[in-house]
Amino acid sequence: MNEPALPLHADIGIGGIHVRLRTDDPGFIDLLGERYAGFLDGAGRVDYEFDMHLQPPEGTDPDDDVRVFRRDGLWCMERGDFRAEWDPQSRRGWIRQEPNPYSVDSVLRIVHSLLLAREGGMLMHASSAVRDGRAFVFMGVSGAGKTTISRLAPAGVHLLTDEMSYLRREADGYFAYGTPFSGELGRPGANLRAPLACIYLLAQGPENRIEALGHADAVRGLLANILFFAQDRELVQAIFASAIELAERVPVRRLTFVPDSRVWDLIGNEST
Repeated sequence: MNEPALPLHADIGIGGIHVRLRTDDPGFIDLLGERYAGFLDGAGRVDYEFDMHLQPPEGTDPDDDVRVFRRDGLWCMERGDFRAEWDPQSRRGWIRQEPNPYSVDSVLRIVHSLLLAREGGMLMHASSAVRDGRAFVFMGVSGAGKTTISRLAPAGVHLLTDEMSYLRREADGYFAYGTPFSGELGRPGANLRAPLACIYLLAQGPENRIEALGHADAVRGLLANILFFAQDRELVQAIFASAIELAERVPVRRLTFVPDSRVWDLIGNEST
């Protein structure tokens, strides 16, 4: 017999995918409203649904390694501060977690990474922004300058994220979407969608310059920055194929820059 639906919910739309989070805790609904402001969807569309069961902290460590695996047709997700199961067929699942927004943030990232892997898209450890109607992605290791280049963006540039870029392959090309997943800037991105024009592999240096990358180097750069958590050979192979296709269809370049605003004179202005 099915349990009655939890009475309260927040609908969160990221990348055109709408997830309903149900709970019986009004305080947590308020917290979700603050955390995902700009990404709450009042239209009522629901693609996936999770029942959230909140529990007090048990001395667990949210820095524990995350585990994502399939069991009996279900996706299982575990870390020190949460456990979750999700049935991709029924599009329903549950989350048991401490009453903080960081745990549900992690579950949402995992779920979106699984969904994107199936369709040739990806979550990427990268900042991204929209300029003149086109999206630009800035990827690199920690300290390469993702947050810095976001902070230096001139007026008229809309930040999609300084932490986690959301890329979808659609019928007419690749598109980047804004996300609420923030990094050092501490603010969510704009809830926008724009065609992906270029991906830059960042490095800081003595001058501003852009260099073309060979296909193999471009693929290696992409794979080093794609976020994927699942222990699943089929989806790992799909991610590898997606990186190859993305590098074939979208320019990937190395951007060396001095950390001042003049770098934006180059971005989007080089010949394609």
